[in-house]
Amino acid sequence: MGREYEPVKGKWYRDLEEDESFQVLSVDEDQELVEIQHLDGDIEEIDLDTWSEMDVEPSEEPEGWSGSGDDEDDDEDDWDEDDDEDDDWDDDEDEDEDEDEDRDRDDY
Repeated sequence: MGREYEPVKGKWYRDLEEDESFQVLSVDEDQELVEIQHLDGDIEEIDLDTWSEMDVEPSEEPEGWSGSGDDEDDDEDDWDEDDDEDDDWDDDEDEDEDEDEDRDRDDY
């Protein structure tokens, strides 16, 4: 195992023994833990000793990867759309209030 690559958050690696790709989610040097996410979405914590024993090499992000980060972006887009709908509702309410005031004035 002549190669040893340090785990870097956000980078992709290929485990050559298992023939699997994974992404490093976090590296906690104080606790000596590396959190990784496999292609199937499973998240695993491994210690730095285990990492150093693994035969890994840097890899590219797999095509079509839609990890957990993409879902958060979709939720934010949905939230923005909901906000826009609320703004429309508020505008309609303001128009109704203006019409009520006009009617009250006409009654006098």
